[in-house]
Amino acid sequence: MDFPEDLKYTREHEWARQKGSRLVIGITDFAQDQLGDVVFVELPEIGDTVKKGESFGVVESTKAVSELFAPISGKVVEVNDPLADAPETINSDPYEEGWMIAVEPADPKEVEALMDVRAYRAFVEEQ
Repeated sequence: MDFPEDLKYTREHEWARQKGSRLVIGITDFAQDQLGDVVFVELPEIGDTVKKGESFGVVESTKAVSELFAPISGKVVEVNDPLADAPETINSDPYEEGWMIAVEPADPKEVEALMDVRAYRAFVEEQ
């Protein structure tokens, strides 16, 4: 399992990467592995708002349909549209090409509450 050091993580297995004032969000390697082959993804539109802990989309695999949960609150400023035609990118490259949305945080302090890589790795090992 790959857990990049520069990311923040949630208990719902989303990751967040700070890029300037934005937070880029996706699902972790652990999550995509548990899901199996991803066949569909439903994401919000640019301009939509997301609320920390609430669903912002859906990822469907050959095994299950899972909701995606926002690690922070804010406004969606970018969506990875190519995932609509190539959702399997989430399996092959969850941390780079498989990112999902970019959000302008409503409260940048929410990022500080997310898990660092050591905490997330320990959390996954308990699963």
